[in-house]
Amino acid sequence: MKEIIKLALRNLKEHKSKTIIISMFILFGVAIVIMGNSFLESINRGLEKDFRANVTGDIAISTIPAKGTTIDVFGVNSTNFTGEIPQIPAINELEKVENILKETKGVKKTSKLISAQVILAKGTEIDLSAFMDNDDLGLMDIPISMLFAGEDGTFWDMFPDLKMVEGTFPAPGSNEIIVDTRVMAGFEKTYKETLKVGDTVLLASMGGVIREGKVVGIFKPANEYSAMFQSIYCEPVLARSFAELTYASSFDQVLPDSVDLSIADMSEDDLFADDDLFGAIEEDTSVLGSSEDFDNILGDTSLRDELNKTDDGAWQFCLAKLDNPYLDKKLVRELNKRFAEEGLNVRAMDWKLAAYSYSGTVEGIGFIFNLLIIILAIVVFIIIMNTMVVSVIERTSEIGTMRAIGAEKKFVKRLFYSEAVILTSISSLAGIILAFICMAIFNACNIVITNEIAKMILGGGLLHFSPTASIIITTIVIAIAGSVISNMYPVKSALRITPLKALSKE
Repeated sequence: MKEIIKLALRNLKEHKSKTIIISMFILFGVAIVIMGNSFLESINRGLEKDFRANVTGDIAISTIPAKGTTIDVFGVNSTNFTGEIPQIPAINELEKVENILKETKGVKKTSKLISAQVILAKGTEIDLSAFMDNDDLGLMDIPISMLFAGEDGTFWDMFPDLKMVEGTFPAPGSNEIIVDTRVMAGFEKTYKETLKVGDTVLLASMGGVIREGKVVGIFKPANEYSAMFQSIYCEPVLARSFAELTYASSFDQVLPDSVDLSIADMSEDDLFADDDLFGAIEEDTSVLGSSEDFDNILGDTSLRDELNKTDDGAWQFCLAKLDNPYLDKKLVRELNKRFAEEGLNVRAMDWKLAAYSYSGTVEGIGFIFNLLIIILAIVVFIIIMNTMVVSVIERTSEIGTMRAIGAEKKFVKRLFYSEAVILTSISSLAGIILAFICMAIFNACNIVITNEIAKMILGGGLLHFSPTASIIITTIVIAIAGSVISNMYPVKSALRITPLKALSKE
Protein backbone atom coordinates (compact mmCIF):
# COMPACT_ATOMS: atom_id res chain seq x y z
CA MET A 1 0.00 0.00 0.00
CA LYS A 2 2.92 2.30 0.76
CA GLU A 3 4.25 1.86 -2.78
CA ILE A 4 0.84 2.60 -4.27
CA ILE A 5 0.59 5.87 -2.30
CA LYS A 6 4.08 6.93 -3.48
CA LEU A 7 3.17 6.13 -7.08
CA ALA A 8 -0.17 7.98 -6.72
CA LEU A 9 1.60 11.09 -5.41
CA ARG A 10 4.09 10.93 -8.28
CA ASN A 11 1.30 10.65 -10.83
CA LEU A 12 -0.58 13.61 -9.33
CA LYS A 13 2.60 15.66 -9.49
CA GLU A 14 3.32 14.70 -13.11
CA HIS A 15 -0.22 15.59 -14.29
CA LYS A 16 -0.24 19.05 -12.70
CA SER A 17 -2.83 20.70 -14.93
CA LYS A 18 -5.52 18.09 -14.32
CA THR A 19 -4.64 17.87 -10.62
CA ILE A 20 -5.03 21.63 -10.24
CA ILE A 21 -8.35 21.70 -12.17
CA ILE A 22 -9.90 18.93 -10.07
CA SER A 23 -8.50 20.24 -6.78
CA MET A 24 -9.91 23.74 -7.43
CA PHE A 25 -13.39 22.35 -8.00
CA ILE A 26 -13.22 20.31 -4.79
CA LEU A 27 -11.61 23.11 -2.78
CA PHE A 28 -14.24 25.74 -3.59
CA GLY A 29 -17.07 23.21 -3.41
CA VAL A 30 -16.06 22.15 0.11
CA ALA A 31 -15.61 25.78 1.19
CA ILE A 32 -19.07 26.76 -0.09
CA VAL A 33 -20.77 23.77 1.57
CA ILE A 34 -19.08 24.40 4.93
CA MET A 35 -19.82 28.12 4.89
CA GLY A 36 -23.44 27.63 3.83
CA ASN A 37 -24.19 24.97 6.42
CA SER A 38 -22.35 26.96 9.11
CA PHE A 39 -24.58 29.95 8.34
CA LEU A 40 -27.72 27.80 8.57
CA GLU A 41 -26.41 26.33 11.83
CA SER A 42 -25.96 29.86 13.19
CA ILE A 43 -29.55 30.72 12.27
CA ASN A 44 -30.89 27.58 13.96
CA ARG A 45 -28.81 28.20 17.08
CA GLY A 46 -30.06 31.77 17.31
CA LEU A 47 -33.70 30.73 16.97
CA GLU A 48 -33.28 27.86 19.40
CA LYS A 49 -31.68 30.10 22.00
CA ASP A 50 -34.40 32.74 21.60
CA PHE A 51 -37.39 30.44 21.82
CA ARG A 52 -36.12 28.02 24.44
CA ALA A 53 -35.11 30.93 26.69
CA ASN A 54 -38.13 33.17 26.18
CA VAL A 55 -41.33 31.48 25.01
CA THR A 56 -41.47 27.75 24.27
CA GLY A 57 -39.14 26.23 26.84
CA ASP A 58 -37.73 22.84 25.83
CA ILE A 59 -41.16 21.24 25.29
CA ALA A 60 -44.57 22.79 24.60
CA ILE A 61 -47.89 20.95 24.79
CA SER A 62 -51.01 22.06 22.91
CA THR A 63 -54.28 20.69 21.64
CA ILE A 64 -53.89 18.48 18.56
CA PRO A 65 -54.62 20.77 15.58
CA ALA A 66 -57.59 20.12 13.32
CA LYS A 67 -57.03 18.77 9.83
CA GLY A 68 -55.59 21.42 7.54
CA THR A 69 -54.21 23.52 10.41
CA THR A 70 -51.03 23.85 12.43
CA ILE A 71 -50.67 25.31 15.90
CA ASP A 72 -47.65 27.02 17.41
CA VAL A 73 -47.20 29.71 20.06
CA PHE A 74 -47.80 32.40 17.42
CA GLY A 75 -51.24 31.24 16.39
CA VAL A 76 -53.14 28.91 14.10
CA ASN A 77 -52.11 28.55 10.46
CA SER A 78 -54.95 27.15 8.39
CA THR A 79 -55.54 26.15 4.79
CA ASN A 80 -59.28 26.09 5.44
CA PHE A 81 -60.71 29.48 4.45
CA THR A 82 -63.89 29.93 6.46
CA GLY A 83 -63.87 33.72 6.82
CA GLU A 84 -63.23 33.44 10.56
CA ILE A 85 -59.92 34.06 12.32
CA PRO A 86 -58.94 30.74 13.93
CA GLN A 87 -57.97 30.86 17.60
CA ILE A 88 -55.67 28.54 19.53
CA PRO A 89 -57.98 26.26 21.54
CA ALA A 90 -57.64 25.69 25.27
CA ILE A 91 -56.23 22.41 26.54
CA ASN A 92 -58.99 20.16 27.83
CA GLU A 93 -58.30 17.90 30.82
CA LEU A 94 -55.44 20.20 31.79
CA GLU A 95 -55.03 18.60 35.20
CA LYS A 96 -54.29 15.19 33.65
CA VAL A 97 -51.68 16.75 31.36
CA GLU A 98 -49.99 18.47 34.30
CA ASN A 99 -49.95 15.24 36.32
CA ILE A 100 -48.30 13.38 33.45
CA LEU A 101 -45.63 16.11 33.24
CA LYS A 102 -44.98 15.79 36.98
CA GLU A 103 -44.56 12.03 36.65
CA THR A 104 -42.15 12.30 33.70
CA LYS A 105 -38.49 11.92 34.65
CA GLY A 106 -36.24 14.65 33.28
CA VAL A 107 -38.80 17.48 33.55
CA LYS A 108 -37.33 20.21 35.76
CA LYS A 109 -39.84 23.07 35.57
CA THR A 110 -43.33 23.56 34.17
CA SER A 111 -45.55 26.53 33.44
CA LYS A 112 -48.52 27.52 31.27
CA LEU A 113 -48.96 30.06 28.49
CA ILE A 114 -51.61 32.06 26.62
CA SER A 115 -50.79 33.91 23.39
CA ALA A 116 -52.70 36.23 21.07
CA GLN A 117 -51.98 38.99 18.57
CA VAL A 118 -52.93 42.60 19.37
CA ILE A 119 -52.43 46.14 18.13
CA LEU A 120 -51.85 49.15 20.39
CA ALA A 121 -53.42 52.60 20.21
CA LYS A 122 -54.08 55.59 22.42
CA GLY A 123 -57.32 57.46 22.93
CA THR A 124 -60.86 56.16 22.88
CA GLU A 125 -60.70 54.27 19.56
CA ILE A 126 -58.33 52.62 17.08
CA ASP A 127 -57.57 55.09 14.28
CA LEU A 128 -56.84 53.00 11.18
CA SER A 129 -56.17 56.13 9.12
CA ALA A 130 -52.80 56.37 10.86
CA PHE A 131 -51.76 53.24 8.96
CA MET A 132 -53.40 54.08 5.64
CA ASP A 133 -52.19 57.66 5.25
CA ASN A 134 -48.53 57.08 6.11
CA ASP A 135 -46.68 55.90 2.98
CA ASP A 136 -43.40 55.57 4.89
CA LEU A 137 -44.92 53.07 7.30
CA GLY A 138 -43.91 49.48 6.66
CA LEU A 139 -45.77 46.41 7.85
CA MET A 140 -43.20 45.75 10.56
CA ASP A 141 -43.42 49.35 11.82
CA ILE A 142 -47.07 49.05 12.85
CA PRO A 143 -47.35 48.36 16.61
CA ILE A 144 -48.83 44.89 16.09
CA SER A 145 -47.43 42.59 18.76
CA MET A 146 -47.65 39.12 20.21
CA LEU A 147 -49.38 39.20 23.58
CA PHE A 148 -48.07 36.59 26.01
CA ALA A 149 -49.34 35.73 29.47
CA GLY A 150 -47.80 33.10 31.72
CA GLU A 151 -48.84 31.39 34.89
CA ASP A 152 -48.22 33.46 38.02
CA GLY A 153 -45.33 32.15 40.09
CA THR A 154 -43.88 29.78 37.47
CA PHE A 155 -43.55 31.64 34.17
CA TRP A 156 -40.92 34.19 35.16
CA ASP A 157 -39.08 31.51 37.11
CA MET A 158 -38.83 29.51 33.89
CA PHE A 159 -37.92 32.55 31.74
CA PRO A 160 -35.83 34.89 33.91
CA ASP A 161 -33.75 36.49 31.12
CA LEU A 162 -36.08 39.39 30.29
CA LYS A 163 -34.18 42.70 30.57
CA MET A 164 -36.39 45.31 32.24
CA VAL A 165 -35.38 48.82 31.18
CA GLU A 166 -37.92 50.71 33.25
CA GLY A 167 -40.91 50.01 35.50
CA THR A 168 -42.21 46.81 37.07
CA PHE A 169 -43.90 43.56 36.11
CA PRO A 170 -47.73 43.48 35.85
CA ALA A 171 -49.59 43.00 39.14
CA PRO A 172 -51.56 39.73 39.46
CA GLY A 173 -55.12 39.99 38.16
CA SER A 174 -54.61 43.47 36.68
CA ASN A 175 -54.86 44.92 33.16
CA GLU A 176 -51.22 46.07 33.35
CA ILE A 177 -48.78 45.34 30.53
CA ILE A 178 -45.05 45.55 29.84
CA VAL A 179 -43.95 46.35 26.29
CA ASP A 180 -40.96 45.61 24.09
CA THR A 181 -38.73 48.58 23.17
CA ARG A 182 -39.49 47.76 19.52
CA VAL A 183 -43.21 48.21 20.23
CA MET A 184 -42.44 51.69 21.52
CA ALA A 185 -40.48 52.55 18.37
CA GLY A 186 -43.31 51.33 16.14
CA PHE A 187 -45.89 53.19 18.23
CA GLU A 188 -44.01 56.46 17.85
CA LYS A 189 -43.52 55.98 14.11
CA THR A 190 -47.20 55.16 13.58
CA TYR A 191 -48.96 57.65 15.83
CA LYS A 192 -46.28 60.36 16.01
CA GLU A 193 -46.33 60.29 19.82
CA THR A 194 -44.28 58.54 22.47
CA LEU A 195 -45.33 55.61 24.61
CA LYS A 196 -44.12 55.64 28.19
CA VAL A 197 -44.64 54.00 31.56
CA GLY A 198 -47.95 55.09 33.09
CA ASP A 199 -49.76 55.53 29.76
CA THR A 200 -53.17 53.98 29.27
CA VAL A 201 -53.60 52.30 25.88
CA LEU A 202 -56.16 50.36 23.91
CA LEU A 203 -55.36 46.80 22.88
CA ALA A 204 -57.38 45.36 20.01
CA SER A 205 -57.39 41.93 18.36
CA MET A 206 -58.23 40.97 14.79
CA GLY A 207 -61.37 39.34 16.18
CA GLY A 208 -62.72 42.73 17.33
CA VAL A 209 -61.94 42.40 21.05
CA ILE A 210 -60.84 45.73 22.57
CA ARG A 211 -59.55 46.17 26.11
CA GLU A 212 -57.85 48.94 28.03
CA GLY A 213 -54.37 48.36 29.44
CA LYS A 214 -51.86 50.31 31.47
CA VAL A 215 -48.15 50.33 30.58
CA VAL A 216 -46.20 49.61 33.77
CA GLY A 217 -42.87 48.47 32.31
CA ILE A 218 -40.54 48.49 29.31
CA PHE A 219 -38.19 45.63 28.47
CA LYS A 220 -35.55 44.63 25.94
CA PRO A 221 -35.42 41.19 24.35
CA ALA A 222 -32.86 38.94 25.99
CA ASN A 223 -31.14 38.80 22.58
CA GLU A 224 -30.80 42.26 21.08
CA TYR A 225 -30.56 40.72 17.60
CA SER A 226 -33.65 38.59 18.16
CA ALA A 227 -35.75 37.52 15.17
CA MET A 228 -38.79 37.10 17.41
CA PHE A 229 -41.78 39.31 16.71
CA GLN A 230 -42.13 42.27 19.07
CA SER A 231 -43.87 41.26 22.28
CA ILE A 232 -46.13 42.44 25.08
CA TYR A 233 -46.55 40.58 28.38
CA CYS A 234 -49.65 40.82 30.54
CA GLU A 235 -51.65 38.91 33.12
CA PRO A 236 -53.70 35.83 32.09
CA VAL A 237 -57.03 37.50 32.93
CA LEU A 238 -56.39 40.11 30.21
CA ALA A 239 -54.90 37.70 27.67
CA ARG A 240 -57.87 35.30 27.83
CA SER A 241 -60.16 37.97 26.38
CA PHE A 242 -58.03 38.29 23.24
CA ALA A 243 -57.49 34.53 22.97
CA GLU A 244 -61.29 34.09 23.22
CA LEU A 245 -60.91 31.53 25.99
CA THR A 246 -64.53 31.52 27.12
CA TYR A 247 -66.46 28.75 28.83
CA ALA A 248 -68.34 28.20 25.58
CA SER A 249 -65.08 27.50 23.72
CA SER A 250 -64.53 24.49 25.98
CA PHE A 251 -67.57 22.73 24.54
CA ASP A 252 -68.03 21.16 21.11
CA GLN A 253 -71.18 21.90 19.20
CA VAL A 254 -72.94 18.57 18.68
CA LEU A 255 -75.79 18.25 16.18
CA PRO A 256 -78.93 16.41 17.35
CA ASP A 257 -79.23 12.77 16.36
CA SER A 258 -82.43 13.48 14.42
CA VAL A 259 -83.58 16.57 12.55
CA ASP A 260 -87.13 17.32 11.54
CA LEU A 261 -86.99 17.30 7.74
CA SER A 262 -90.72 17.66 7.20
CA ILE A 263 -90.29 21.12 5.67
CA ALA A 264 -87.50 19.89 3.41
CA ASP A 265 -89.85 17.15 2.12
CA MET A 266 -92.53 19.68 1.14
CA SER A 267 -92.78 20.82 -2.45
CA GLU A 268 -92.76 24.46 -3.60
CA ASP A 269 -96.52 24.27 -4.23
CA ASP A 270 -97.13 22.95 -0.72
CA LEU A 271 -95.15 25.82 0.78
CA PHE A 272 -96.66 28.72 -1.18
CA ALA A 273 -100.07 27.50 -2.41
CA ASP A 274 -101.96 28.38 0.77
CA ASP A 275 -102.69 32.12 0.55
CA ASP A 276 -104.48 31.97 3.89
CA LEU A 277 -101.17 31.28 5.59
CA PHE A 278 -99.63 34.57 4.51
CA GLY A 279 -102.92 36.41 4.87
CA ALA A 280 -103.08 35.35 8.47
CA ILE A 281 -99.56 36.62 9.03
CA GLU A 282 -100.33 39.97 7.41
CA GLU A 283 -103.48 40.42 9.43
CA ASP A 284 -101.95 39.45 12.75
CA THR A 285 -99.42 42.21 13.46
CA SER A 286 -99.96 42.16 17.19
CA VAL A 287 -96.51 40.74 17.80
CA LEU A 288 -94.78 43.60 16.03
CA GLY A 289 -96.94 46.20 17.69
CA SER A 290 -96.95 44.72 21.16
CA SER A 291 -95.00 46.05 24.10
CA GLU A 292 -93.36 42.71 24.88
CA ASP A 293 -89.69 42.93 25.63
CA PHE A 294 -87.48 41.39 22.95
CA ASP A 295 -85.53 39.64 25.75
CA ASN A 296 -88.71 37.70 26.47
CA ILE A 297 -88.93 36.71 22.81
CA LEU A 298 -85.32 35.46 22.88
CA GLY A 299 -85.91 33.60 26.10
CA ASP A 300 -83.61 33.25 29.09
CA THR A 301 -80.11 34.43 28.03
CA SER A 302 -78.37 33.88 31.37
CA LEU A 303 -76.73 30.63 30.23
CA ARG A 304 -75.44 32.31 27.08
CA ASP A 305 -74.04 35.18 29.14
CA GLU A 306 -72.26 32.77 31.46
CA LEU A 307 -70.77 30.80 28.57
CA ASN A 308 -69.41 34.00 27.02
CA LYS A 309 -67.44 34.83 30.15
CA THR A 310 -63.69 34.14 30.05
CA ASP A 311 -62.67 30.80 31.53
CA ASP A 312 -60.34 31.60 34.44
CA GLY A 313 -58.77 28.14 34.27
CA ALA A 314 -58.19 27.97 30.50
CA TRP A 315 -54.67 27.72 29.07
CA GLN A 316 -53.48 27.15 25.51
CA PHE A 317 -50.06 25.67 26.25
CA CYS A 318 -48.21 23.74 28.92
CA LEU A 319 -44.46 24.41 28.89
CA ALA A 320 -41.59 22.38 30.30
CA LYS A 321 -37.89 22.93 30.94
CA LEU A 322 -35.77 19.77 31.08
CA ASP A 323 -32.78 18.71 33.15
CA ASN A 324 -31.07 17.87 29.84
CA PRO A 325 -32.42 19.98 26.93
CA TYR A 326 -30.80 17.64 24.39
CA LEU A 327 -33.22 14.88 25.42
CA ASP A 328 -36.21 16.89 24.23
CA LYS A 329 -37.00 14.69 21.22
CA LYS A 330 -36.87 11.54 23.34
CA LEU A 331 -39.21 13.00 25.96
CA VAL A 332 -41.56 14.33 23.27
CA ARG A 333 -41.98 10.77 21.98
CA GLU A 334 -42.54 9.43 25.51
CA LEU A 335 -45.12 12.12 26.33
CA ASN A 336 -47.04 11.68 23.09
CA LYS A 337 -47.18 7.93 23.67
CA ARG A 338 -48.54 8.52 27.19
CA PHE A 339 -51.10 11.08 25.95
CA ALA A 340 -52.33 8.60 23.34
CA GLU A 341 -52.65 5.86 25.96
CA GLU A 342 -54.69 8.19 28.19
CA GLY A 343 -56.89 9.26 25.26
CA LEU A 344 -55.97 12.95 25.63
CA ASN A 345 -56.42 15.30 22.67
CA VAL A 346 -53.00 16.94 23.14
CA ARG A 347 -49.52 16.63 21.69
CA ALA A 348 -46.01 17.49 22.86
CA MET A 349 -43.69 19.49 20.61
CA ASP A 350 -40.02 20.41 20.71
CA TRP A 351 -39.09 24.10 20.44
CA LYS A 352 -38.79 23.93 16.66
CA LEU A 353 -42.36 22.70 16.13
CA ALA A 354 -43.68 25.02 18.84
CA ALA A 355 -42.18 27.97 16.93
CA TYR A 356 -42.81 26.64 13.43
CA SER A 357 -43.84 30.06 12.11
CA TYR A 358 -40.14 30.94 12.35
CA SER A 359 -38.29 27.62 12.17
CA GLY A 360 -40.31 26.56 9.11
CA THR A 361 -38.89 29.51 7.16
CA VAL A 362 -35.34 28.55 8.10
CA GLU A 363 -36.02 24.94 7.13
CA GLY A 364 -37.26 26.17 3.75
CA ILE A 365 -34.06 28.15 3.21
CA GLY A 366 -32.01 25.13 4.24
CA PHE A 367 -33.90 22.90 1.80
CA ILE A 368 -33.29 25.29 -1.10
CA PHE A 369 -29.61 25.66 -0.18
CA ASN A 370 -29.06 21.90 0.05
CA LEU A 371 -30.87 21.40 -3.24
CA LEU A 372 -28.51 23.88 -4.91
CA ILE A 373 -25.54 22.14 -3.27
CA ILE A 374 -26.69 18.77 -4.64
CA ILE A 375 -26.94 20.25 -8.14
CA LEU A 376 -23.48 21.83 -7.74
CA ALA A 377 -22.02 18.54 -6.48
CA ILE A 378 -23.43 16.61 -9.44
CA VAL A 379 -21.92 19.11 -11.88
CA VAL A 380 -18.54 19.03 -10.10
CA PHE A 381 -18.38 15.24 -9.99
CA ILE A 382 -19.34 14.99 -13.68
CA ILE A 383 -16.49 17.37 -14.50
CA ILE A 384 -14.12 15.28 -12.36
CA MET A 385 -15.28 12.10 -14.10
CA ASN A 386 -14.75 13.58 -17.57
CA THR A 387 -11.32 14.90 -16.59
CA MET A 388 -10.32 11.48 -15.27
CA VAL A 389 -11.56 9.77 -18.44
CA VAL A 390 -9.32 12.07 -20.49
CA SER A 391 -6.47 11.32 -18.08
CA VAL A 392 -6.97 7.57 -18.54
CA ILE A 393 -6.83 7.96 -22.33
CA GLU A 394 -3.61 9.96 -22.05
CA ARG A 395 -2.11 7.36 -19.70
CA THR A 396 -2.92 4.37 -21.87
CA SER A 397 0.72 3.51 -22.50
CA GLU A 398 1.57 3.92 -18.82
CA ILE A 399 -1.24 1.58 -17.76
CA GLY A 400 -0.34 -0.93 -20.47
CA THR A 401 3.29 -0.93 -19.40
CA MET A 402 2.30 -1.58 -15.77
CA ARG A 403 0.11 -4.47 -16.91
CA ALA A 404 2.95 -5.80 -19.10
CA ILE A 405 5.42 -5.97 -16.22
CA GLY A 406 2.93 -7.92 -14.09
CA ALA A 407 0.63 -5.36 -12.45
CA GLU A 408 -2.78 -6.92 -11.77
CA LYS A 409 -6.10 -5.16 -12.32
CA LYS A 410 -6.42 -4.87 -8.54
CA PHE A 411 -3.18 -2.86 -8.44
CA VAL A 412 -4.37 -0.45 -11.17
CA LYS A 413 -7.72 -0.02 -9.41
CA ARG A 414 -6.05 0.77 -6.07
CA LEU A 415 -3.71 3.23 -7.77
CA PHE A 416 -6.52 5.27 -9.34
CA TYR A 417 -8.67 5.23 -6.22
CA SER A 418 -5.65 6.23 -4.11
CA GLU A 419 -5.06 9.20 -6.40
CA ALA A 420 -8.73 10.22 -6.04
CA VAL A 421 -8.75 9.92 -2.24
CA ILE A 422 -5.42 11.72 -1.79
CA LEU A 423 -6.40 14.56 -4.13
CA THR A 424 -9.85 14.94 -2.53
CA SER A 425 -8.45 14.84 1.01
CA ILE A 426 -5.79 17.48 0.35
CA SER A 427 -8.25 19.68 -1.59
CA SER A 428 -10.90 19.32 1.12
CA LEU A 429 -8.38 20.32 3.79
CA ALA A 430 -7.49 23.39 1.76
CA GLY A 431 -11.22 24.14 1.32
CA ILE A 432 -11.76 23.90 5.08
CA ILE A 433 -8.89 26.31 5.73
CA LEU A 434 -10.27 28.74 3.12
CA ALA A 435 -13.76 28.50 4.63
CA PHE A 436 -12.48 29.18 8.16
CA ILE A 437 -10.47 32.19 6.99
CA CYS A 438 -13.51 33.66 5.21
CA MET A 439 -15.82 32.94 8.15
CA ALA A 440 -13.38 34.44 10.68
CA ILE A 441 -13.10 37.65 8.64
CA PHE A 442 -16.88 37.85 8.21
CA ASN A 443 -17.61 37.18 11.90
CA ALA A 444 -15.07 39.82 12.93
CA CYS A 445 -17.01 42.43 10.93
CA ASN A 446 -20.13 41.92 13.15
CA ILE A 447 -22.53 42.66 10.30
CA VAL A 448 -26.01 43.45 11.61
CA ILE A 449 -29.23 43.85 9.63
CA THR A 450 -32.07 45.98 10.96
CA ASN A 451 -34.86 45.11 8.53
CA GLU A 452 -37.42 43.17 10.58
CA ILE A 453 -38.61 40.98 7.71
CA ALA A 454 -35.01 40.01 6.85
CA LYS A 455 -34.40 39.26 10.53
CA MET A 456 -37.38 36.92 10.61
CA ILE A 457 -36.20 35.11 7.47
CA LEU A 458 -32.57 34.87 8.58
CA GLY A 459 -33.33 34.01 12.20
CA GLY A 460 -31.77 37.15 13.69
CA GLY A 461 -30.12 40.48 13.00
CA LEU A 462 -26.51 39.38 13.51
CA LEU A 463 -25.09 37.59 10.47
CA HIS A 464 -22.74 34.94 11.75
CA PHE A 465 -21.16 31.59 10.87
CA SER A 466 -21.13 28.74 13.39
CA PRO A 467 -19.15 25.77 12.01
CA THR A 468 -19.41 22.46 13.83
CA ALA A 469 -17.38 19.27 13.76
CA SER A 470 -20.33 17.36 12.29
CA ILE A 471 -20.58 19.80 9.36
CA ILE A 472 -16.86 19.45 8.58
CA ILE A 473 -16.76 15.64 8.92
CA THR A 474 -19.94 15.17 6.87
CA THR A 475 -18.61 17.43 4.11
CA ILE A 476 -15.29 15.58 3.90
CA VAL A 477 -17.00 12.17 3.84
CA ILE A 478 -19.40 13.25 1.08
CA ALA A 479 -16.54 14.81 -0.93
CA ILE A 480 -14.41 11.64 -0.74
CA ALA A 481 -17.38 9.36 -1.47
CA GLY A 482 -18.40 11.52 -4.42
CA SER A 483 -14.87 11.57 -5.76
CA VAL A 484 -14.59 7.77 -5.54
CA ILE A 485 -17.96 7.32 -7.27
CA SER A 486 -17.03 9.76 -10.03
CA ASN A 487 -13.83 7.75 -10.60
CA MET A 488 -15.61 4.42 -11.02
CA TYR A 489 -16.17 4.79 -14.75
CA PRO A 490 -12.63 6.07 -15.50
CA VAL A 491 -11.18 3.18 -13.44
CA LYS A 492 -13.37 0.73 -15.34
CA SER A 493 -12.01 2.18 -18.58
CA ALA A 494 -8.43 1.86 -17.31
CA LEU A 495 -8.93 -1.82 -16.47
CA ARG A 496 -9.90 -2.55 -20.08
CA ILE A 497 -6.43 -1.49 -21.29
CA THR A 498 -4.22 -4.47 -22.12
CA PRO A 499 -0.50 -4.46 -22.92
CA LEU A 500 -1.35 -5.30 -26.56
CA LYS A 501 -3.74 -2.34 -26.81
CA ALA A 502 -1.12 -0.05 -25.28
CA LEU A 503 1.58 -1.22 -27.75
CA SER A 504 -0.75 -0.84 -30.72
CA LYS A 505 -1.59 2.71 -29.62
CA GLU A 506 2.14 3.46 -29.44
